[in-house]
Amino acid sequence: MHLEVISRLSASTSRPTPLLFVHGASHAAWCWDEHFLPYFAEHGYSAYALSLRGHGDSEGRERLRWWRIRDYVADVRQVAESLPAPPVVIGHSMGGFIVQKYLERYNAPGGVLVASAPVFGMFPLDWRLLMQHPLLFLRVNAAMYVKPMFNTRARTRALLYSALTPHETVERTFARVQNESYAALLDMTLFDLPRPRKVHSPLLVLGGTEDGFFTPRDTRITARAYGTEAVLVLDTGHNLMLEPSWQTTADHILSWLAERGL
Repeated sequence: MHLEVISRLSASTSRPTPLLFVHGASHAAWCWDEHFLPYFAEHGYSAYALSLRGHGDSEGRERLRWWRIRDYVADVRQVAESLPAPPVVIGHSMGGFIVQKYLERYNAPGGVLVASAPVFGMFPLDWRLLMQHPLLFLRVNAAMYVKPMFNTRARTRALLYSALTPHETVERTFARVQNESYAALLDMTLFDLPRPRKVHSPLLVLGGTEDGFFTPRDTRITARAYGTEAVLVLDTGHNLMLEPSWQTTADHILSWLAERGL
């Protein structure tokens, strides 16, 4: 499987542990490249972001609707094993869910969950969406097609960003979001939930206080399941890596990496 990988390599060798970034649903590697990849490279890390199969410029778009979470885990493994050393894996939203599943099977120096789909799955979110947007919820599930969730700029902002996010950022995202695997969403709801007891790598769990998908409570529950405390970034929506506060989020990750000598 050919997978798109965007890399920003450090000019120094001060940080031998690479970082591998995993995007969330309907996104691709591009979401990390605006701020995070160059920022971490400036701080001595070799930073890589993959586009999962069916996303961005990776192969597999024709079967996108039916890829499973285990397929995405295989993509992370493929890229991780191609790097010069085992990477810290950093996942956003669905990517955070994939990181949880990856770490059940494979060792890594560490993992970072950024606005991650929670350890208990997507059912509470599905219920909230049904209550708040019943026609949209029924449309998505009847058609098994996820893109309508982002069919307006207003909804894209409400789900992905805070009120502080510039219009230009929302506009760029609106132009690039794509469809997502319906089968993977079913895995995250019921069929392939995380098993925290199988994860032995240290984890950092981050969330935004204004997240339109996952609540601070969801983030805290996930953190407790992995024996840690959640870090919540104030006035920040779901796409922490693209929000005006992106550097605050990145600095939390840098501090956590430094504390572990990574």
